[in-house]
Amino acid sequence: MPAPPHDASGHTWHHPDSVLFGITKHGLVPGQYAPPSYQSDMSAFGGVLSDEEIWAVLACIKSFWPAEIRKAQHVMTRERDRR
Repeated sequence: MPAPPHDASGHTWHHPDSVLFGITKHGLVPGQYAPPSYQSDMSAFGGVLSDEEIWAVLACIKSFWPAEIRKAQHVMTRERDRR
């Protein structure tokens, strides 16, 4: 499956930052970020981008989300980080 749109119509914002970072760096790893049999075209960018560049790309994507979606995703990230 292709990667979803990263705007408000997609589901990228339904994931906490740690998951977005992991998927971007390592690709959509079945069993870790998706069901074991899931197939996706999402490739890994860890060999192309540094961690800092990945965080910058994610910040850019998030800057296009409406304020209420940014807030919801931020709360989700904060809750995930507390675990």
